[in-house]
Amino acid sequence: MFGWHSALFPTGHSGMYKIEAGRYRTGEMQVVSGAMGKEKIHYEALPSQHVKAEMDKFINWFNGGVKLDPVLKAAIAHFWFIIIHPFDDGNGRMARAISDLLLARAESSPERFYSMSSQILVERKRYYEVLQKVQHSSGDITEWLDWFLQCLKNALLETETTLRKILRKAEFWKIHENTPINERQRLMLNKLLDGFDGKLKSSKWAKIAKCSPDTALRDIKDLMGKGILQQDQQGGRSTNYELAEF
Repeated sequence: MFGWHSALFPTGHSGMYKIEAGRYRTGEMQVVSGAMGKEKIHYEALPSQHVKAEMDKFINWFNGGVKLDPVLKAAIAHFWFIIIHPFDDGNGRMARAISDLLLARAESSPERFYSMSSQILVERKRYYEVLQKVQHSSGDITEWLDWFLQCLKNALLETETTLRKILRKAEFWKIHENTPINERQRLMLNKLLDGFDGKLKSSKWAKIAKCSPDTALRDIKDLMGKGILQQDQQGGRSTNYELAEF
């Protein structure tokens, strides 16, 4: 664990600040978010003199043979580690790494197709809210476990969506591997396959592909003739384009 922490802060600094890398903190610690002058304190960690004793308990439990669902163990380990907050900085990243380690063990597979860490960052507002609420409870962490499992579900669903897009994109280019397509068209088709933000108009095509409006329209008409693009069926005052079904 000290090695992980040292790897996070190889210079012994977090930004401009000197920290105690690769060792437990010796100072007091608060979990704070928000801009300077508008900070919000989410948690004040236990006094530094108790850190080693609490971490010894945590590590013994972590490595012990207590029978517990490994996914629940990942949730409990994350919460317990954050509550102790043993390091000067990087505690959130360390806690996410610990969760990912236990989830990988739960799956008994070296291949991971989802990221719990990334999903926690996406939901960090709710993450802080639940941590702040549960830490002051009487020891009942049910709400935290419920949030963690829901976050895990969202991570899996997000990965499912991403994989579906990747497979659809691969299928498209397999179908059109011999279709004459220029570089501008390839660029724009990839953007559409990745999930283009907003409506695709010829003016947007010209701007993104860095070509003239006339060239953009020729590119679009060519792809429509090949059955790759079609006009947006929703209509409107201006003409929009979308991928045809394949």
